[in-house]
Amino acid sequence: MDQVARSVEFPDELLDDVAGVVGSEVTVLGRLSGGVNAGAVRVQLAGRADAVLKAVPTADPHDLAGTLRARRVVEHVRAYGYPTPAWLAVGATATHVWSLVDVVDAAPAEEFTPALVEQLLAVVELQAGLASEPYDHWSYAWRLATGGGTLLAGVDPDETPEQAHLRASVARLGGYSPAVSALVVRLRLVCAGVPAPTGAPDVVHADLNPSNVLVRGDAVVAVVDIGNAGSGTRAIDLATLLWHAFHDPLDGARRQVWTRILDVVGWEDAAVITASRVLLELEWPIRVQRHDAVAAVVDRGHRLLDELIALR
Repeated sequence: MDQVARSVEFPDELLDDVAGVVGSEVTVLGRLSGGVNAGAVRVQLAGRADAVLKAVPTADPHDLAGTLRARRVVEHVRAYGYPTPAWLAVGATATHVWSLVDVVDAAPAEEFTPALVEQLLAVVELQAGLASEPYDHWSYAWRLATGGGTLLAGVDPDETPEQAHLRASVARLGGYSPAVSALVVRLRLVCAGVPAPTGAPDVVHADLNPSNVLVRGDAVVAVVDIGNAGSGTRAIDLATLLWHAFHDPLDGARRQVWTRILDVVGWEDAAVITASRVLLELEWPIRVQRHDAVAAVVDRGHRLLDELIALR
């Protein structure tokens, strides 16, 4: 998080709002490298330590409520030793929602090595039983994987507008190509008949990819970008870890992750969580028209299913 690259401009009213909340002049130093989302920059607070400012354009009137929820999750899990930096302030202008976070002097992981996987298994275990917000990623994963739930006018009462839009996009994946359609059918079949989850006991980070894990050498220092955190089962984050640890030299580490997933939720729910992960990984390159990346995602999706079926 200490690496800075490229200049970035925020509206004056945004910086003025941040300054008014924290009581200190704010100077943008530059955009942080390593992430995939725009708007994360390092800022200098007059008379105080530097911080990370993340601002996103307001897309829905409920965006600020989601950011406030994320801050509550951060405060909650930090009390139990979860390694995520403190959120210093949050706010909103007419055009943006923003959060100000402590700087962590470490860099995003380039990939998940076996040593990092081992540490992240322990980090995810800290999430067990810590659910504190009714933002249920497990029920949402079930709806994605099975096609269950309602989609009346694109809205489900248990989803945010962003989630509803994403689920509608996932529902259209089968029309992309015969290869994608075949994978989607296979994913749906492996989840057929699995009942909806009835509890959500754990905190879920919901985006445990290498860019959100800060490291020094082979040591995990912090897990960041917790803005979409909610409740569910920690197996959701384990499935994301599994996806990003999918390299042949990591066979042993991947086996460890599979074992932990099955210990936490059992085979049927593991199928649902795995299917939802694959569907989300498919949706992204198709939506942004990265057509060159789709074949690799399809191949990895089939291989993950093969591994899961072999573990039944």
